Amino acid sequence: MTAFSKMNGLGNDFVMFDGMKSDVSLTERHVARLCDRHFGIGADGVIVVQPSPRAECAGYMHYINADGTLAQMCGNGVRCFAKFLVDHGYLDEQADEFIADTMAGPRRIRFTRDAAGKLAQASVRMGVPILEPAEIPVASAASAVAPDGRSYVREMPLDSPWGTFAFTCVSMGNPHAVCFIDSFDDMPADAFVDPTSRCLASLDVAKIGAFFESHPAFPEKANIEFAEMTDTGIAMRVFERGCAETLACGTGACAVQVAAVLTQGTSKQNEVHLLGGTLRIAWLDDGEVEMTGPAACAYTGTVDLSAYDK
Repeated sequence: MTAFSKMNGLGNDFVMFDGMKSDVSLTERHVARLCDRHFGIGADGVIVVQPSPRAECAGYMHYINADGTLAQMCGNGVRCFAKFLVDHGYLDEQADEFIADTMAGPRRIRFTRDAAGKLAQASVRMGVPILEPAEIPVASAASAVAPDGRSYVREMPLDSPWGTFAFTCVSMGNPHAVCFIDSFDDMPADAFVDPTSRCLASLDVAKIGAFFESHPAFPEKANIEFAEMTDTGIAMRVFERGCAETLACGTGACAVQVAAVLTQGTSKQNEVHLLGGTLRIAWLDDGEVEMTGPAACAYTGTVDLSAYDK
């Protein structure tokens, strides 16, 4: 039997395994069954917490999407990764920050503890957003110039059965395509789960997101975000690459904030409202994006991985 923790960041949930002291080997079948919400534990992905080969890093986050593909970065996942290290005693009791190793590179994390010494909230330096089309990647030429002089793909129009959507492309270690919607009134009825309620909450993200996730414009697929500006910040929904729609996406919230600064004229810090809750995202003066939000452990248990081989 193998021990696991079920954790989430704003409802974006993960099965966590401790690989710090012993190897945890997972096949694609293991991951698919673990993430299955009917026949397994149920999750958006699996994270194996491993030692890092980098001396400055406290651990390495090995993140696997529900479909078995590796992900370079996961914003909600890295906060859960931080909570796992803190709550399991892998950091000094007096520590309030550390460096996490990920496929997207090292990320500095500051955190606060609750009365029991467990991690309550984490602020993650998510790095400088990547705007170069070939590095995202997106099959399009740059069409605009950011304030820092970098070229980027701004509001790239892509046709669909539900009309034309305009995507601004950003990578936060993984590819994102962000569409800000100014009005829902002109969209066809079948673009909504409830055609009588034409709004972001009723948008059929499962259907439209899946269409664009695998669009030829995105050679490695992409996370697809639909967003709108509100009086209290930014509202968004996300279809995650390899996962379908999730309640929250940390890298997606970062990409949406960057796209909002570039295309909507908003401030460099915003509350970003997702289905599972709110993240505070700031595009800092040094060029990095910082994400602040909670992480929680729902329960722990053991699982017989060999049963998933049958």
